[in-house]
Amino acid sequence: MKMNRNIRSCLWTGISLLTAFLLWTLLITGVDVQAVGPNGTEVGFAAFNLWFHSLTGVHLTLYTITDWLGLVPIAVCLCFAALGAAQLVKRRSLFRVDRDIILLGLYYILVIFCYLFFEMVPINYRPILINGVLEASYPSSTTLLVLSVMPTLKFQIDRRIEKPFVRKATTVFVIAFSMFMVSGRLIAGVHWATDIIGAVLLSFGLFRLYQYFVQLADLHGEKYGVQ
Repeated sequence: MKMNRNIRSCLWTGISLLTAFLLWTLLITGVDVQAVGPNGTEVGFAAFNLWFHSLTGVHLTLYTITDWLGLVPIAVCLCFAALGAAQLVKRRSLFRVDRDIILLGLYYILVIFCYLFFEMVPINYRPILINGVLEASYPSSTTLLVLSVMPTLKFQIDRRIEKPFVRKATTVFVIAFSMFMVSGRLIAGVHWATDIIGAVLLSFGLFRLYQYFVQLADLHGEKYGVQ
């Protein structure tokens, strides 16, 4: 079945990307590690990171813009949370809330957990001090947030809206916004290049697994899911 192939594709792509993220993280902790960061902090792939950082420089205005625009994916999360809450109130049972929305909530929680984990277990620190403070930098939290959340907006719109114009407009917005945010964080110089790469691998890996579980629920005919 075509659906079965799609489900397997989501599963194995997700597993492959997360495996690549784990390997990438291990490499960062062991390859060309040098104390070249602020306050003598160590950085993996030091030669590459220093070269790329010198190429882009530091652009704090762009950093501020992308920081504020980080509220957009948060707003997306809140909109879906409101949708789930409305369904819960109307249907009076958590088990009658659309399954893809329940899975989406669990997915967002997992993304938050990943963010908090790497805040508590720093792999890299930023190449510059932010307001005099040395902050964890791997994986880029803004990149992780954007690339984990924005694809879910397109995914949900495609599932729930039939109008082609709305679908196409959403696709264009999600792609353009995501590209601007990722390139903006990369060029702003507030992360090492390897921090951005790690966030891309992690976020797309998590998203593909979310797709897998939603399509698996569809295949098994969840009674209250979106068909």
